[in-house]
Amino acid sequence: MYIENAKDLDKDFIVNASPNGLEIALLEDNLLVELHQEKVNNNFAIGDIFLGRVKKTVAGLNAAFVDIGFGKDAFLHYTDLGPQVRSLKKCVLNAINENDNLTNLDNFELEPDIVKTGKISDVINKRDLLLVQVFKEPIASKGPRLRSEISLPGKFVVLTPFSNVVAISRKIKQGEERDRLTELFESIRPKNLGVIVRTAAEGKKVAELHDDLNEQIEKWERIVQQIKNTKATEKVFSDNNGQTSNFLKDLLSGTFNSVVTNDKGVLNEVQNYVQQINPELVQNITLYNGRTPIFDHFKVTKQVKLAFGKTVGMSSGAYLIVEHTEAMHVIDVNSGFKMYTNADQQTTALTVNLESANEIARQMRLRDLGGIIIIDFIDLKDPENKKMLFRRMKEAMQNDRAQHTILPLSKFGTMQITRQRTRPEVQVSTAEVCPTCKGTGKVKATILIVDEIASNLSYMLNELDYQQLKIVVHPFVEAYLKKNIISIQWKWFWQHKKWVSIAANSNYHLTEYHFYDGKNEEIKL
Repeated sequence: MYIENAKDLDKDFIVNASPNGLEIALLEDNLLVELHQEKVNNNFAIGDIFLGRVKKTVAGLNAAFVDIGFGKDAFLHYTDLGPQVRSLKKCVLNAINENDNLTNLDNFELEPDIVKTGKISDVINKRDLLLVQVFKEPIASKGPRLRSEISLPGKFVVLTPFSNVVAISRKIKQGEERDRLTELFESIRPKNLGVIVRTAAEGKKVAELHDDLNEQIEKWERIVQQIKNTKATEKVFSDNNGQTSNFLKDLLSGTFNSVVTNDKGVLNEVQNYVQQINPELVQNITLYNGRTPIFDHFKVTKQVKLAFGKTVGMSSGAYLIVEHTEAMHVIDVNSGFKMYTNADQQTTALTVNLESANEIARQMRLRDLGGIIIIDFIDLKDPENKKMLFRRMKEAMQNDRAQHTILPLSKFGTMQITRQRTRPEVQVSTAEVCPTCKGTGKVKATILIVDEIASNLSYMLNELDYQQLKIVVHPFVEAYLKKNIISIQWKWFWQHKKWVSIAANSNYHLTEYHFYDGKNEEIKL
């Protein structure tokens, strides 16, 4: 389940296709906010349906462990069984025994719904065969998470077998349109097949909606027919026919500024999908033919290197420390040396915390952090400042599609957030092998070194008002800063109206640099 994007931002998708799969970068106003990795040849994906065998039920967890052919048993909680699980079990048993033609549920007699507060041992038992659907990939030491409330998503509708409910997306606000869609699907849906009408259905013609519903009904019929030919723990159905289908339905359902990909197959698939849901946006989908890697060309690589380290810097000089444990994620907010100005301590703390809230919201989306996230903000004394920070965090997370809950600051100055995650956390190594020590140590990504020098230089010239500065760097970096007629060194002069000397020291490693004042005394950062 996802929530609707709350703010209108320019959204650009950069899709890098390779033999190993896809990397999809989502940029909002040119800032990287999500990075998705779709691997090929996975044994299963979210939405796949299996004929699972119950290995055991655990009363203390009110859950069952189910074998679906994965290395670890999958987890099925009582609340994910679905009210109609008894009808589903009956359907599976009849399909295996070929007792009925169950591709049509018109004459199928539904079993009573299970109660919400029941026990799993009253519904399923060890060695039962059960149709289950993957809705969370395996994460860390945990196996996949399952549900037996089957749903088949299409472009405009989601089909829910063994239900007779027509539900309209809450994002469709207009009453007349809601009534139109309800009346339409009540009249065309078969008996015992429920329908959830998606936001994309708003304003669509009857023929388009009917075709999409029929497509989902045909999927259900194929699933039922396949059950009798499927052995326990095998896959019954997968809807991931196209390379990009996983991310298309989630990310392209709204408006976007552009989609750029380096693969013609992906281009055609995206164009075909968008043509069906929003034809006006097809012109925004283009093919990249440049020689430079697509992520490098659109500066995605640089943003990835900058954002995925343990330490995440911000433009003001403040920074975050992101730590991971088995139980939770911990984010520590630090003011950094640049924030010690003439402002009083509480004003500085509030400024750093408000900036950090925006970056933390971005980091959670980018890394897809899930579970419990504890944020240690800089202490605030004023209750109004605490409320302001709480509001800022809620605003910053409005564009996060994952379900989340944010609690106000505790008396210890920490904030607790719980966030849903359905995929393994995105982890990118941002360290590079040190060219000096031949791989025995690691340094910051070299792609960021000039930006870091420029940031520190600007602070010392403008904030600390140094009149004379000298930078000592590795000879390679010196050559880079001085090369060309209009060099970076001259650009700094025009920007700050102060000349900065640059010298080389061959004993420095590639990313090492030091600043010196007019008296040739080192400035400690």
